[in-house]
Amino acid sequence: MAANMYRVGDYVYFENSSSNPYLIRRIEELNKTANGNVEAKVVCLFRRRDISGSLNSLADSNAREFEEESKQPSMSEQQRHQMKHRELFLSRQFESLPATHIRGKCSVTLLNETDVLNQYLEKEDCFFYSLVFDPVQKTLLADQGEIRVGSKYQADIPDRLAEGEIDIRSQQKLEIKVWDPDNPLTDRQIDQFLVVARAVGTFARALDCSSSIRQPSLHMSAAAASRDITLFHAMDTLQRSGYDLAKAMSTLVPQGGPVLCRDEMEEWSASEAMLFEEALEKYGKDFNDIRQDFLPWKSLASIVQFYYMWKTTDRYIQQKRLKAAEADSKLKQVYIPTYTKPNPNQIISVGNKPGVNGASGFQKGLTCESCHTTQSAQWYAWGPPNMQCRLCASCWIYWKKYGGLKTPTQIEGAARGTPESTVLLEELVNKWEPHSRNHISRPESHSLSPYTSGANRAKLLAKNRQTFLLQTTKLTRIARRMCRDILQPHRAARRPYAPINANAIKAECAVRLPKAAKTPLKIRPAKRPLLSVIIKELALQAPLKPKTPRGTKTPINRNQMNQNRGLSTILTKRPFENVAGGLPFSANGRPLVPGMRSSTQPLVKRQKLNPGDAPNPVVFVATKETRLLRKALTHLEMRRAARRPSVPVRTKQVLPTRPLQPPPPLVAHPASTTEPIVLED
Repeated sequence: MAANMYRVGDYVYFENSSSNPYLIRRIEELNKTANGNVEAKVVCLFRRRDISGSLNSLADSNAREFEEESKQPSMSEQQRHQMKHRELFLSRQFESLPATHIRGKCSVTLLNETDVLNQYLEKEDCFFYSLVFDPVQKTLLADQGEIRVGSKYQADIPDRLAEGEIDIRSQQKLEIKVWDPDNPLTDRQIDQFLVVARAVGTFARALDCSSSIRQPSLHMSAAAASRDITLFHAMDTLQRSGYDLAKAMSTLVPQGGPVLCRDEMEEWSASEAMLFEEALEKYGKDFNDIRQDFLPWKSLASIVQFYYMWKTTDRYIQQKRLKAAEADSKLKQVYIPTYTKPNPNQIISVGNKPGVNGASGFQKGLTCESCHTTQSAQWYAWGPPNMQCRLCASCWIYWKKYGGLKTPTQIEGAARGTPESTVLLEELVNKWEPHSRNHISRPESHSLSPYTSGANRAKLLAKNRQTFLLQTTKLTRIARRMCRDILQPHRAARRPYAPINANAIKAECAVRLPKAAKTPLKIRPAKRPLLSVIIKELALQAPLKPKTPRGTKTPINRNQMNQNRGLSTILTKRPFENVAGGLPFSANGRPLVPGMRSSTQPLVKRQKLNPGDAPNPVVFVATKETRLLRKALTHLEMRRAARRPSVPVRTKQVLPTRPLQPPPPLVAHPASTTEPIVLED
């Protein structure tokens, strides 16, 4: 009952997604909506996975400084990895979330110099914070609530003087005497002098134009003159005058007029006081942030003095009563029952016993991505769907609570710890290839995606048109031959879009390798020609078209002058049906549909190629012989050649076209004559 009761000030887990980790929030208010639901106004706390890489580097440097100053005991790499999951970043961002999304309580404390970091790993649901994250400015700042202990903050107390020893220190440098209780004046005389000082202050405000505007009535001027600043000035005047009343009174009213003393309450305007109240509502007593964001033209000392004077006014008492009334009307606590609905990421086994691999939609041989176990009462899908990764029950709870895995993995951007099977694989590979100089790296041994870190992933996303090469490792080539029955390379080649679970193949290969270690595999290296040789051969087969020198006139086809000058006949290529005289087929070999646009239809707009999108290819220009060869191929032969580009195309010899002979000259008729014929009537 007490575990499911949540109160204001508790740190709780909120679930906003079934696959993402819990959100950690601090409950500030519990409000009941009009429809009867309960909403929680919470303060946001962020994890390391929620901030940028540059801020993570800043947090790492701050952690190293803390370890050096507090002399923390040494930790292993796995402990350091898990310690990052326990670190949070406080913020001043508020949000409202439904109370039904609460999934449990946790503990968040401010990191102190006396704390031992290992104690956070020993406790469940225990977190710490030392930096404040600003989601708007994207900055990390040190929290101001640290305990200031040490020689920097505490004074050195000198030894006690012996009896009769004279203190040789200069008292004026150590302190200044502002009041002598053993003065010759009586209490009545002092009170009378303070009344005179208040009257002088009221008269001085009546003479001052700005004060008369702020305090238009006599009562307001008298109230302002009765504040502490006037009394302090009167008592300082008595001390400086040697407690001589006549001399002190003449000091209150010098030759230029009465002395006017103002405090921060009089110096601040009404608009500045409103800004201060708004800032105090947002930041609390964090005067540095109040000055930085709301009152940058005020000094820090002025803001602190105004705060303590403002607490003596009726405005403060009124706001305190309003807050108390609002707090009474709001909920103090709320009961949230335990969430028992199944998670959508839960893998439901079909026809299998619990704890056995082979769940529906997942390949056999999968292990937990965090602890690498193969037995679990329940499995959960984790990571991208095409990776087909999963977590066991305990690692899934760790992922939801702490936002990471127990061991560093490549998907998280860190180097995974080398298990025993990986060490065995590396030793066997080195035995089979003794001439290899380099060992297999950890990313290669797991044969995962080449995006091994967040920085590399960001580079590839920023340059998505950059050419990259996927190079197989020695272990991958061995696994292809050892696990051919599982991999089925011919089927995988026909379906390149289907994902292949490399982890399952490597796990099976680790089982089979010790048995096959006595008969090492023979890997035949493929001998391929150099790229420069291939380019030269292709360039000889298809020479580049020579450029037309400048100044030469382009021959004009006179037959085009009589044709239609529409856009379709000038800009488009000759359609297939005009060449082959067959059925109207489109460019990809499919019959034309009434909704499809054929090549004879006019082109409204031509797409321009962006030179930056294209890589640096080798361009092959078709020659006249190649064009004639294309025209000689039938449609069926063209499709067959496109499906099998490696098979040479067999065509019939194209007969050369006969040149057109000029027509015979016309012979003049004998009866014809060159003279004109005249007809007479």
